[in-house]
Amino acid sequence: MKLFEYQAKDIFKTKNINIPKGKLIRSVSEVEEAVAEIGLPCVLKSQVLRGGRGKAGLIKVVKDIESARTTAKELFESEHNVHMILVEEAVNISSEIYLSVTVDPVTSTALLIGCAEGGVEIEKLAAESPEKIITVNVDMSKGLGSFHVNNLVYGMNLPAEQIKPVSAVVRSLYKTFTAYDAQLAEINPLFITADGTPVAGDGKIIIDDNSEWRHPDYPLSREQFDSEVEFEAAQEGIPYLVFNGDIALMCAGAGLTTTVFDLIHDAGGTVATYVEFGGANYTKAVRTMELCLKTPSKVILVVTFGTIARADVMAQGLIEAIKAHNPQQPIVTCIRGTNEEEAFKFLRDAGLEPLTDTEDAVKKAVELAARRA
Repeated sequence: MKLFEYQAKDIFKTKNINIPKGKLIRSVSEVEEAVAEIGLPCVLKSQVLRGGRGKAGLIKVVKDIESARTTAKELFESEHNVHMILVEEAVNISSEIYLSVTVDPVTSTALLIGCAEGGVEIEKLAAESPEKIITVNVDMSKGLGSFHVNNLVYGMNLPAEQIKPVSAVVRSLYKTFTAYDAQLAEINPLFITADGTPVAGDGKIIIDDNSEWRHPDYPLSREQFDSEVEFEAAQEGIPYLVFNGDIALMCAGAGLTTTVFDLIHDAGGTVATYVEFGGANYTKAVRTMELCLKTPSKVILVVTFGTIARADVMAQGLIEAIKAHNPQQPIVTCIRGTNEEEAFKFLRDAGLEPLTDTEDAVKKAVELAARRA
């Protein structure tokens, strides 16, 4: 679960990481009061869960109250679904640093990442100047040691006067990472002010979905999603993605789904939506199809492969879903796995053709979508 910048900064503050003075607003009518409290010049920062906000024009510096009102109105009315703006003081910046803690999937350790050049896309910097990025692995069962922090901070070749204050931020950021079961805790940039004080200019925290129950202060909210249906699906624990193509996918597992995506595009088709129908959700066919039908499509393609998730249960669920929602689109099925013979029988009795080859199912779905163009 991704947190908004203002939420990440609230957490940073509790971990003794300096943040700029700021106030969250949800409407243009709140701008004047916020600016009066924060002062001018100030920065209006759209609270959206995406990177590159500056390049997208979602972060603006304003120098007077009139431009603050006008800019806030433009941001709230933009195409980026801006529901909240963080009004923040402008910081007197001397330099910028990149710091983060994430998970190293290869070694199953925490990975400290630092770079003396902050405020840039770390992926771009890694591709163009990888030698500037310093990484240090931390065995989380043993915890963060002084040598980890020293290897990171001294490796960044920071000025001597920045070593101690930046080291303190690294320790606090690591505490944030562990306390919030994070997949990522990032400050980009970490401002170094004219008087040498480190201040978190931006903040990003991603909490592991499996530990959401441990952090009730950060429930899912409508603002985190682009549409009502995506929010509904998330509340059900059903992965859901919206595109703008023709074929709706009820598919089991990210790996299989990615393969099906590629097959559809290779065959000249397009995807309208993807709804998880497998894993922990394999008994939720009725609800899954209800969500699926909320996005317009020309064909529904059901592709699953289940071992623990039984094919016969999924087939029966699909039939119940069809009876409940009466979809008007043709349905193509390729339901394989445990008890698939029984699944095939259920599908045939319901008038559906049980295909056994995923590529054949994809080709048929693409052909049907083309006929309905």
